[in-house]
Amino acid sequence: MDIKRTVLWVVFSLSLLLLWDNWMRASGKPSMFFPNPTLQAKPAAAGAAGAAGAAGASTALPQSAAGPGADAVPAADAAAPASRGEVITIVTDIVKADIDTAGGELKRLELLKHRDSTEPTKNEVLFDSSDKRTYLAESGLIGGNYPSHKTVFTARPGVRVLDSANQVQLILDAEQGGVKLTKTYTFKRGDYTIDVKHDITNTGTAPVTPALYLQLVRDGSAPAGESRFYSTFTGPAVYTDADHFQKLTFEKIEKGSAEHAMKADNGWVALIQHYFVSAFIPADKKPREIFTKKVATNMYAVGTIEQLGTIAPGATVSEQSRLYSGPQESAVLEATAPGLELVKDYGWLTIIAKPIFWLMTQIHKILGNWGWTIIVLTILIKLAFFPLSAASYRSMGKMKLVTPKMTAIRERFKGEPQKMNQAMMELYKTEKINPLGGCLPIVVQIPVFISLYWVLLASVEMRNAPWLGWIHDLAAPDPFYILPVIMAISMFIQTKLNPTPPDPVQAKVMMFMPILFSVMFFFFPSGLVLYWVVNNVLSIAQQWVITKNMETGKAA
Repeated sequence: MDIKRTVLWVVFSLSLLLLWDNWMRASGKPSMFFPNPTLQAKPAAAGAAGAAGAAGASTALPQSAAGPGADAVPAADAAAPASRGEVITIVTDIVKADIDTAGGELKRLELLKHRDSTEPTKNEVLFDSSDKRTYLAESGLIGGNYPSHKTVFTARPGVRVLDSANQVQLILDAEQGGVKLTKTYTFKRGDYTIDVKHDITNTGTAPVTPALYLQLVRDGSAPAGESRFYSTFTGPAVYTDADHFQKLTFEKIEKGSAEHAMKADNGWVALIQHYFVSAFIPADKKPREIFTKKVATNMYAVGTIEQLGTIAPGATVSEQSRLYSGPQESAVLEATAPGLELVKDYGWLTIIAKPIFWLMTQIHKILGNWGWTIIVLTILIKLAFFPLSAASYRSMGKMKLVTPKMTAIRERFKGEPQKMNQAMMELYKTEKINPLGGCLPIVVQIPVFISLYWVLLASVEMRNAPWLGWIHDLAAPDPFYILPVIMAISMFIQTKLNPTPPDPVQAKVMMFMPILFSVMFFFFPSGLVLYWVVNNVLSIAQQWVITKNMETGKAA
């Protein structure tokens, strides 16, 4: 057994990872290496027309997607607005929201504390109704010709900007078919959770039995600026206590093959994208149907329908729900709703990734800088794996010392592979070398490295977070490619420290590998590259010391 066996073990390990990755993607889970299947068609329409188009198309919920009450949503022209609505803007300390009185839908939400990834001079926009994006929060009544997300509402006068107060409200009224619907949006200081209250009053002379629906509508296109070199999930998600967290790709909804919880009296529905999430959280212990559906070309919805029971003439029923729309900050998500922190998805290694992120937050509380936090975390992980790494480097050091003997055996038994393998085995036995000793310790560490990769990739805390000097955003690539170049140099040094393969072709391949790998790191977030650079530097130092000590001992 020689260096070829070691290479084969590495290839075998990588093959297992790729097979696992393919299975993850086939089952609708996020890939570790490749982009998720996100539909790339343009949104169904632009601007206000886009919002109306999505609304009109979303009036027909298939039975298979939403349950028995879904088909009662009014037809496309039954509740069409008689006139254009008024767009009312609400401004708080952290959000700027546009709500259209035509449907009372939230059609634009700007996050004032987060910059756009492609245009850093602008703020991040989640909900939107423009040429580039359709992303809406809608609600209304079904079960009759009642106010829906296509009915024109009337806005009550009030304050629109959060000044000295701790909250600002927008109250919208609409009456149709003997039912009055009052929507109340409540925005609070420093809070990405919007309270959405629905008061349903029977203004007619006969009892009515309406149902309330809440839905998030979005086109299936990937977020702007998404990298081709690493994958993040974009799509709907459903959570219930019984079925837990379920992610659903746009592709499966398109095919009608999305499977998820259909009924519950708890949980939430959401739309997820890199770093951000929007989630409707209905009141707990209220039975509801859950649906996902295609509403138009490249347009999809996820939502809930709650039966309100019989409402007598003159009576009013109130339903309270919440809409979280903001960054995927773990502590905030945990405090908002049970299971909402799961939208910050670390993949199949969550059990390892969560403790790593917890440790990062504790370090950050002390240092106050995410760049230095990454460096300290890398050092701690390196110390934890010091014995395994040392065993690996000692094994490689022994292999390096006997490389001349291995080369001589190859020359002596050229053309006689059986005798050559026997001689190699005798050499390993004589020198007390385990050919897998340099490979297996590395394989053991792979889950931790992948978990840390996902932690750094998924954490919105890294977004717009500076380190020092030229690194102003740890979630963006290095603007001057300094870290990737250092990464390439460190990989080259590591290659030189490793045993030189006896085969000249293998030796050349190993020399070119740092260049090939480093090309990818030119497009990776600088926080990830910083981790790899620090890890490589520490590995080089440890390997150099161990190799030198072995060479000194051998010489003595």
